[in-house]
Formats: sequence, C-alpha cells, structure tokens
Amino acid sequence: MPGKAERKDHPLSMRLPEADLAIIDRAARLRGRSRTDFVREAAMQAAEDVLLQTLPIRMSPEGFQSFVDVLSEPARPVSEMVEVLKRPAPWEASESNEP
Repeated sequence: MPGKAERKDHPLSMRLPEADLAIIDRAARLRGRSRTDFVREAAMQAAEDVLLQTLPIRMSPEGFQSFVDVLSEPARPVSEMVEVLKRPAPWEASESNEP
C-alpha cells in the first residue's frame, strides 16, 4: 500500500465582519480573483513588505563610506522636478481658463 501523500497546503481560518467580507469580495471580483486568492495575495504582499523593511542592508566598509559621502554632499536641484513644481496644479489651470 503506497504511503499517504503529505498535504502541502495548510488551512487558515478567520472571522470577519460582513462589511469587511463585502469589501474583500468586491475587490476580488474587480481583479477577477477568488476571495481566497485575493486574500492570500494581499497577505503575502503585506508580509513581504514587513520582512523587506526589517532586512539589514549589508555592504563593505568602502561601500558604506561611499554611501555616506554621497549623502553628505549638498543637495542639487533636479531640473525635471523643478519644472514639474513650477506648473500650475490642474485645478489652478482650469480656473484661469474660465471665461
């Protein structure tokens, strides 16, 4: 008799208010996903974000010194950002075009 196959998936159960389920279901439908797939993807993304925020950044002493040197330089304007910030906001532009 062959051995019993080991289960690779593990169930996760949680209690949620109906309002939360309604939002989750609506978002899942908009993405064309099942509730399970949607919740799993959202949970995995949140978990990865937390883990990435807590990972140490490793670099050589020389690399760290180069990093510190760049941060210590005076700030320089980025011409593209300066140009964007000079433009009127969309709501300001529409007010000036009114008759």
